[in-house]
Amino acid sequence: MTADDLRETSAALAGRALELPELAGAGTVAAYVSVGSEPGTLALLDALRARGVRVLLPALLPDNDLDWGAYEGEGSLARVQHGGRMALFEPAGERLGPDAVTTADAVLLPGLAVDARGMRLGRGGGSYDRVLARLERAGAHPALVVLLYDSEVVGLVPAEPHDRPVDAVVTPAGVRRFRSAS
Repeated sequence: MTADDLRETSAALAGRALELPELAGAGTVAAYVSVGSEPGTLALLDALRARGVRVLLPALLPDNDLDWGAYEGEGSLARVQHGGRMALFEPAGERLGPDAVTTADAVLLPGLAVDARGMRLGRGGGSYDRVLARLERAGAHPALVVLLYDSEVVGLVPAEPHDRPVDAVVTPAGVRRFRSAS
């Protein structure tokens, strides 16, 4: 995709996501900063902040678990290289601990694909599997939303017993729900 395509896709994705009732009523949203060819999230993060939403962003820990920090705008991000893997944009400020995600009303998840059951295919590091397990242990039930391109909504992805379905997928073309809105 060209830079213009990516900008348009990012704007369309943000617009669709902001229409979700799960985000409209959220006080805190756990999200992420897109990297590489992932659908752009910065426009969405900034729009959420403009609404007064507290946005939490992950910081990758050495064991692949996630710590969290507050997003205070693009200038609050630090580019962090994690070994031989890709660089991630993480919050530069105070770390709030791995359990901070349990305060979120909605969690925006990255992924490679989602299927008709709402099962998400991640990158294989297990970071978000740990997040979902942490939410379950805490009895927290935030809306789980994955952000993808239209072509990444597929018929079937591999799933393991610990995998949990998401509530919805947002693509530039629209929203598909797998469970009813909270």
